[in-house]
Amino acid sequence: MKPITTISKLKTYYGLVLFLIIANSVCAQTSQQEHMQKLSFMIGDWVGTSVSYENDTISKQVRASEKIRYRLDKNIITIDLESEALKLHTVIYYDEKEATYYYNTYYKNGAGKYVGEYKDGKFIVWPTKNKRFIFNLTDQGNFQEYGEKFENGKWTKYFEDNFKKALKN
Repeated sequence: MKPITTISKLKTYYGLVLFLIIANSVCAQTSQQEHMQKLSFMIGDWVGTSVSYENDTISKQVRASEKIRYRLDKNIITIDLESEALKLHTVIYYDEKEATYYYNTYYKNGAGKYVGEYKDGKFIVWPTKNKRFIFNLTDQGNFQEYGEKFENGKWTKYFEDNFKKALKN
């Protein structure tokens, strides 16, 4: 048997260090992707109706569609909403350092960045402490988004979007 040389030991050591660095990098990506995977219920092409409420009464109702996609190796989700009342482009991502989801929305006259959370099978976005957007699947497997305001000690719905999967041509 040949004796193990110092150079051989160094190669083994540096190889192990390199392996640990790569493994750590892969695990970090996987952790972020795991958080984004919780939002997979949103992914798809959706068509439906957007309804606005004033004083618990429908004030406006329009057709709407959303294209929701994973991007960047499932590290972000993009949402493109189209209706005659509103057009939005949104980017959702999970920040591991802050252990927080971020919901970044862009529209014709501006943008917003809000904190989100995944709770009980729903994605909840908080524009303010008294306003929230809730994304979920209905019991029928349809996609729903609705907005609520906290007024007079209770949550009141001010908009609701209900979508079904778009039929493929």
